[in-house]
Amino acid sequence: MVEASAAQLPMVDPAGLPPMIVPERTALVVVDIQKDFAAPDGLLGRVGVDLACAEEAIDRIEELIAAARKAGATVAFMRVVTTPETDSNALKTYMARTGQPGGEAICRVADGGADYYRVSPEAGDIEIDKLMFDSFHGTDLEQQLRDRGIDTVVMTGLSTDCCVDSTARAAFHRDFHVFVVADACAAYDADLHNHTLQVLAKNCAILTNSDAVREAWSA
Repeated sequence: MVEASAAQLPMVDPAGLPPMIVPERTALVVVDIQKDFAAPDGLLGRVGVDLACAEEAIDRIEELIAAARKAGATVAFMRVVTTPETDSNALKTYMARTGQPGGEAICRVADGGADYYRVSPEAGDIEIDKLMFDSFHGTDLEQQLRDRGIDTVVMTGLSTDCCVDSTARAAFHRDFHVFVVADACAAYDADLHNHTLQVLAKNCAILTNSDAVREAWSA
């Protein structure tokens, strides 16, 4: 089997990017940059997951947030926020059947696992609290975007293979133009990251990188 690599990813030509992500019609979507997913003292950090890839992605996300605000693009923060009472039966059953009983207990309000990590919303940003992967499911994200005249989303965040993937697909199904910033997303496995990006590029999203997006918004 041939493994995917970042060099093989089908990136859009940066020269053609500016008219595709006009700030007034575009939202930079920041997915799940939270304590449990990225902080050394969060859940994944405590169980020994290597978070270096997350830190690198967040470095670029911080730069993109600044660029978006300067250019006048909307910044939208997604966040998983859970309590034991909000865990779905399907999720709990899935965890039990796959040998991970209790694995649904992530991004809890009570222990601070749901808190933002290294990034934070400002007045005028969109903030969405969600229970699982898809940022549109059970939220008013679509309406908030429509109310601002946004038809394009630029996806960043954690993790590429889960919540970024689910939200990107949901945006496409709702008739938004979807871009994924490959080096401003991360998975905890490089192959999963690259393969997910390849699948998204095949079906519903245009891939780009953080340098190209910042350049487009500075133009």
